[in-house]
Amino acid sequence: MIIHPRDFADLLLQGRPLMDVRAPVEFTRGAFPAAQNLPLLDDEQRHQVGLRYAEAGEEAAIALGIELATPDIKQARLDAWAGFIEQHPEGALYCFRGGLRSRTTQEWLQAEGLDYPLVKGGYKALRRFLLDQLQALIAQGNIRTLAGPTGSGKTEVIHAWPHSIDLEGLARHKGSAFGREFVPQPSQIDWEHALTIDWLRRRNNSSAPLLLEDESRLIGRIFLSPELQTLLQTAPEVRVQASLQERVQRLREDYVMTIVRHYQDTEPEHCWEQVATYIGDNLTRIRKRLGGARHQALLASVPQAVAALRDHDDWSGFDDIIRSLLQDYYDPMYQYQLTRYQRPLAFTGTHDEVLAWLAEQDGALHA
Repeated sequence: MIIHPRDFADLLLQGRPLMDVRAPVEFTRGAFPAAQNLPLLDDEQRHQVGLRYAEAGEEAAIALGIELATPDIKQARLDAWAGFIEQHPEGALYCFRGGLRSRTTQEWLQAEGLDYPLVKGGYKALRRFLLDQLQALIAQGNIRTLAGPTGSGKTEVIHAWPHSIDLEGLARHKGSAFGREFVPQPSQIDWEHALTIDWLRRRNNSSAPLLLEDESRLIGRIFLSPELQTLLQTAPEVRVQASLQERVQRLREDYVMTIVRHYQDTEPEHCWEQVATYIGDNLTRIRKRLGGARHQALLASVPQAVAALRDHDDWSGFDDIIRSLLQDYYDPMYQYQLTRYQRPLAFTGTHDEVLAWLAEQDGALHA
C-alpha cells in the first residue's frame, strides 16, 4: 500500500499518525506534527550502513543492514511498530526518500501479517509538498498584520480570533529579548511544517483574511523567510492600542510572574537568586541598545525589585523596570518600524474594539 502525492494534503491536514523510521538524528532535524520516531536503524547503524553504501554500493549496504539486525534487535523493532499500528491503524510510515528503509519496514511487517502504507517519496516528498504550499499561501497574500506596541495584548487578540495563527506560540518564544520560554524551541523545519499545516487548515475552513502578528526577522532562533516578512510588512494593518499602565501590568504578568512561578516550582530553594540572574541576563542581551548607563541602572535595580517582591509582595520595582524598558527601548523601536513599512492602516482600537471590527468584517464577507 502506498500514499501518493495527491493524498498528501489529506494525510497532513487530517493529522493522521506517521511512523518515521529514519534515524533519531534525522528526526531531530525535522519531522511532522503527527510523526513519531520508531527507527529501523539507530544513528550509529545508519552511519555504518551509509559508509558501506558509499564504499561498496547498495547490495553491500543491504547485507550489512541484515547483519546488524540481530534477532533481538529485529524483534524489538517489530514490537514497537506493531504497537504503533495497533494504536494508529489509520496512519502510514515513511523514511527519508520512501526507499530502502521504508520498504524494508513494510516487508518485515507484512511477514508478520501487518499491512501498513508507506508514503511515496518519504519525508523529502512531504517536506517539498509543504514548502510549495507555504509559498503558494504567501503568494496568495490573504492576511492582515496585527501590530501594536509591546505589551498591548496582540497575542490575546490572536488567541481570541479564530482566523489567526500564533507565530510566536508555534515558535515557543515571545519574540523579544525577554521572550525566551522554559521549553526548547522547535527546529526551523518543524516550525515551518506546523505553520503551513495550520495555515492550510484555516484557509480550507474560511475565506476570511488570516490574522498574523507583526514579527521581525527572528522569533528567538526561528527565522521568517524574506517572502513572509515582505507579506507582513505590506498587508493591511490592524493596530491594537493600550495605555502604558495596561501594558506594564500585562508584561508583569506575562514575563515576571511566569519567571517567578517557574523557579518557585523547579528550584524553590534558590528561586529568588535564579529570578534575579535570569532577568539580569535578559537585560544584558540588549545592553548595546539600552546604552551602558541605562543598562547598568536597570541591572542595579533588579536585586532591589526581587527583594521587595520576596519580602513584601511588592511588584513596584519590576513595574519601574518594565516602564523604563517600554519608554526608552521598545516604544522608540516600534515607532521606527512604523516609519519603515507604511502599511495601509485598516483599523486601530483597543483589544475589544479590534475583535468587534474583525467580527464585523467577517460578517460582511459572508453576508
